Amino acid sequence: MRRLLLGVFCLALAGPAAWGAAAAPRPVSELSVADAFILGAVEGVTEYLPISSTGHLIVATHALGLESTAPLSGRDGQPLWYRRPSDRLPAGVPLTTALAADTYTIVIQFGAIAAVAVLYWRQFRSMLNGLRGRDPAGAHLLRSLVIAFVPSALLGLALHRWIGAHLFSIGTVIAAQVAGAVFILWAERYRRQRDARTPAAAQPTELTPRQALNIGLLQCAALWPGTSRSMMTIVGGYLAGLDPRHSAEFSFLLGFLTLTAATAFKGYESGAAMIQVFGWPHVLLGCLVAAVAAALSVRFLVNWLSRHGMAAFAWYRLAFAALLAALTWL
Repeated sequence: MRRLLLGVFCLALAGPAAWGAAAAPRPVSELSVADAFILGAVEGVTEYLPISSTGHLIVATHALGLESTAPLSGRDGQPLWYRRPSDRLPAGVPLTTALAADTYTIVIQFGAIAAVAVLYWRQFRSMLNGLRGRDPAGAHLLRSLVIAFVPSALLGLALHRWIGAHLFSIGTVIAAQVAGAVFILWAERYRRQRDARTPAAAQPTELTPRQALNIGLLQCAALWPGTSRSMMTIVGGYLAGLDPRHSAEFSFLLGFLTLTAATAFKGYESGAAMIQVFGWPHVLLGCLVAAVAAALSVRFLVNWLSRHGMAAFAWYRLAFAALLAALTWL
């Protein structure tokens, strides 16, 4: 199973370049190797830590100067379109570097998705066997993941354009980082008090539908950039009676579903526009760097949470918010 997942990952990385090399147009403004490496590393390191990958990527794209909203033209001088003019949209939507960079930061999540698929292949095999009626625990886990996935999927689909237009800013990230830090400190206090009474013994395969739904509802809050999907789902695991390790592992598995859906949707919606601006090679580099960084990050987080909980990440969030505020407003 692990070899199969690795093979699919490698094929997915190599395939587009091989399939589209002859037909793909020359990129308008290809990313540098350094930019692709930085964005991939930021995505991979922060995706599963409770510090918000979206918030850090917003800051990274700003620092790298990838947020220009000036309309782009092709090498023939003709305007490039994200959405061509139509009866419903007479002015159309011109293609910009900011739009391509926004898509890039979503699509390179594929690397983080692949990392979880490889690291937790046994759980995926268990769920696959559950679908075949051969593993009741795997079927129960899959049911819980689907229930937890649905709320944010529906809300994200309904609000993604409004969120992209109004919430992707440094100010919203700062606010979310501070609020998230306070939430983490409260959650850790709750967990310590709970464990002092009755240490957590529940397993992800034992979650009730109501508990899974509650975790999914908490994940909806992460649609606000800077909040952190992993933070909300780990806290949801605490509230459902899971210990830090199992809360994190359920968060990783739920992230596989959530990130796969987001990556597929964004790739379908504007992936071609991104490739038109940046080209294939550095998109693939970003995915590969994100995969390696995410694998290391997942291993680190599981070991850290097992010993220390999430409190340290709250203090990091406050320091990060203070630094952003100073750089932005001072």
